Amino acid sequence: MKMQVIIEKDERGYSVYSDGLKSGIIIGDGKSVAEAKEDFMNTLEEVRSTYPARGMEIPEELVDPEFEFKYDVASVFDELEFINLTKFAELSGFNSSLLRHYKRGDFAISGKQASKIEKALHDIGRRLVAISVF
Repeated sequence: MKMQVIIEKDERGYSVYSDGLKSGIIIGDGKSVAEAKEDFMNTLEEVRSTYPARGMEIPEELVDPEFEFKYDVASVFDELEFINLTKFAELSGFNSSLLRHYKRGDFAISGKQASKIEKALHDIGRRLVAISVF
């Protein structure tokens, strides 16, 4: 079953939480996206372990979930820290200073701007997948 997971920057670092589960919400947090995801996975395991301990069956949505991660802009650039922000801004048609503000979470981003960033990331992904090395 597919579990939608939201990742976003907050005042303490990064938060990761499930969205739309019938059995409740699962959360994690950390100073980086990687730490927050690890905390989320630990919480998921703890939640799963409580069901058998209480003589209950683990809900289907928690048995073997496939994750669909949705990132805010700050989180995606923490997750993909190897991306040069200046080059990415150039490639995607953004002002690099504005993109840095989005990354820090200084400014709210519109849906249109978020879609533009997502499109540029997907374009990079297609370029990477097309590469063969010998």
